[in-house]
Amino acid sequence: MNAAPRVLAIIDELLTSTKPNARGALWHLGEVGRELDANLVRLPAGAEVGEHQEDVLDVLLLVVAGGGSLRSGDGQALELGTSTLLWLPRGSRRSLAAGPDGLAYVTVHRRRPGLAIKATGSGAYESGEGHAGGEGPCMLDRVCPGCGRLSDDPAPLFCSRCGEPFPER
Repeated sequence: MNAAPRVLAIIDELLTSTKPNARGALWHLGEVGRELDANLVRLPAGAEVGEHQEDVLDVLLLVVAGGGSLRSGDGQALELGTSTLLWLPRGSRRSLAAGPDGLAYVTVHRRRPGLAIKATGSGAYESGEGHAGGEGPCMLDRVCPGCGRLSDDPAPLFCSRCGEPFPER
């Protein structure tokens, strides 16, 4: 692991180098050995991320362009504008809606543990959360581009956690 600080992305350049109607993750933190995950996500004007709940992780959300609103599970609406920083505590329900100029935001949270298969004492196999590894590359088309959840559906159209549409195949 390279422990030297370095620039990973220039947000304005990422936003201007993609089509204005591009939706989903435009960038993600992929450094080896990291303890954090981060994503730059864009929603075009009027787009939404359906109501969902993160049960495991607290998330910081920083609006970097455009605006919109976040609706909490209790119906409270929070207006979002450039430079708004939100804390989304684990267990909270929320949905996002982009305003007329779209919405671009960065999310940062603790890295999710990898999935692996390990043998149990009985010779059976089970998921080994927290162990090195991950899903095989043949399942990458089932990983949500918005939140990273692995879909149980072999041909998902929308993420059941965050509502993000999967790319057409």
